[in-house]
Amino acid sequence: MTNSSEEKSLPQKISEDIISLILEENLQPGDKLPNETILSERLNAGRSSVREAMKLLASRNIVTIRQGSGTYIAASPGMVEDPLGFTFIGNKQKLIHDLLEVRFLLEPSIAAMAATNAEEKDIKKITALCDEVEVLLNNHEDHTHKDIEFHAAIALSSKNVVVPRLIPVINSSIPLFVETTGNTLHTETIETHREIADAIAAHDPLRAQDAMYLHLVYNRKRIQLIENKN
Repeated sequence: MTNSSEEKSLPQKISEDIISLILEENLQPGDKLPNETILSERLNAGRSSVREAMKLLASRNIVTIRQGSGTYIAASPGMVEDPLGFTFIGNKQKLIHDLLEVRFLLEPSIAAMAATNAEEKDIKKITALCDEVEVLLNNHEDHTHKDIEFHAAIALSSKNVVVPRLIPVINSSIPLFVETTGNTLHTETIETHREIADAIAAHDPLRAQDAMYLHLVYNRKRIQLIENKN
């Protein structure tokens, strides 16, 4: 008879085998995994165990299960939505200030790395997102999601494997900044985003660093202005 602790550990073991398979096959975010039957055969495991292993991987945001479609590598594998627990920080004003401090430490250097290492496809994506943010701002529509994508694309273009794991810090702060500033930094956002994108396209790290720094300065000034009015 199989020991119950062994039964419990089986899906965990299979989930680790699936991670090994993902790495061996060099599967990227958005790629589809083989179906349950194929995985069962490849891993020499029962389909129910494979199913449980997939649920474990989904809970860790390594895969995304789409009903009727299949299982895919998550957009940011292994990164949960709020990995740093910002939801549980009650003092949002303090959180905004501290996030901004961290962004000043990280993002100018990330922009410089992107300017040095970005490939042509990266530059096209950054430029396209810059255009999309500008259109949304000019139409007075919510640009938050595209703004997040813009900064994430820059981080990915750094070609540093650690930097994309820091994206949640940036992603968490952008909606807070937009909300706090009342979405009033239209011209400043358009101009500084364009300068950042152009500097990366020109492979000019110092210019990209300065442009990102200025972008954050505008955010800080606006937040301080609003606080002084209150």
